[in-house]
Amino acid sequence: MEQSLTRVLLGVLIVLSARPAYAYRPFNSTDAAVAERGDVEIECGPVGWAVEADERFLVIPSIILNLGVAEGWEIVVEGRNFFLVRPDRMERRNTVRDTALSLKGIVRSGSLQDGSGPSVGVEVGLLLPGIGTDPGLGASFLAVVSQRWSAATVHANGALLITHEHSLGGIASGIVEGPSRWAVRPVAEIVLEQNDGRSVSGVIGGIWQVRDKLSLDAGWRLARADGANSREFRAGFTWAFPLGTSGAARPTVPFNVRQGRSRAS
Repeated sequence: MEQSLTRVLLGVLIVLSARPAYAYRPFNSTDAAVAERGDVEIECGPVGWAVEADERFLVIPSIILNLGVAEGWEIVVEGRNFFLVRPDRMERRNTVRDTALSLKGIVRSGSLQDGSGPSVGVEVGLLLPGIGTDPGLGASFLAVVSQRWSAATVHANGALLITHEHSLGGIASGIVEGPSRWAVRPVAEIVLEQNDGRSVSGVIGGIWQVRDKLSLDAGWRLARADGANSREFRAGFTWAFPLGTSGAARPTVPFNVRQGRSRAS
């Protein structure tokens, strides 16, 4: 069992071998929550569809792996494989993009940890070279503040970047979600990004909480950068489970994937 799990994890790392690692399906941004210590949380989009200028891509797959390594801390690995539909003869058919490795932690427990007031998280990451694109190495520093009320949940993100080309950049974004008590809640996101150029994008969609450690999501993203428009459809799931038997001895507590995850603290 341990050997099989090791092979799976190594396979995921190879697939993910570029943007900052701060995603939370179906968004580009994230929330002030992390995986439980000893838990693995997989955010996966098995198949997506993206249109950039005159090019069309299948995104197969999009994967984010969150590993809870300590109380309030997780390691995040992510990447997306873009498969070009009907390429020109001399054009590469697939590229692995948005690859990153980061460490994320909660510096203030709040409403997302069943406490009061805002939850605050930080994330430091490496922007890894892609395959067929983004050959350089970059870095990111992210701060996120989340607040949950009975009627809505809001996440505000701010990030500083050193891009693959070693230029400075920044990202500001916000997520609004419907009531956490709803089994299916509407969601929306706005992202402003400044690197070599300026871009703005938005996502609208929904998240269905199937059960405690499983949720399904879908979203439609529109973006405009340097006068060009792009569109993307995203659909996938978030699934959390204990790594080996490390979670067996933990007491049973209420759990809700991402939206108000319980904490031993």
